[in-house]
Amino acid sequence: MKIAVASEGTMVSGHFGHCQGFTMYDVDHKEIKGKTFLPNPGHKPGFLPVFLKEHEAEVIIAGGMGETAQTLFNENGIEVVVGAQGNMDHAVKLYLEGNLQSSGSICTEHAHEGHCND
Repeated sequence: MKIAVASEGTMVSGHFGHCQGFTMYDVDHKEIKGKTFLPNPGHKPGFLPVFLKEHEAEVIIAGGMGETAQTLFNENGIEVVVGAQGNMDHAVKLYLEGNLQSSGSICTEHAHEGHCND
């Protein structure tokens, strides 16, 4: 399984589309086997769900995300977990333990870019 986390350094990004990049976690039987960083190729409507699907992501973890993006991820067979915050390694571990659930929140305004999970 591959889990993508919208990343700002070692932290979960507040908004997936404007993050520095995506940390891709390779997971086997709920154990993190490794991780790699993919720089954000740019925020273009509809592009990032396809980009992450091409990198075999099955889950995307982010602080905030718009409704259209969430729909596109779901259409690409990628589970969306929004409302996450803090250290991304910790967030992935919580997810793997079943203790990180999506808040279901939808980011509707980009004026607060980077603060969608506040």
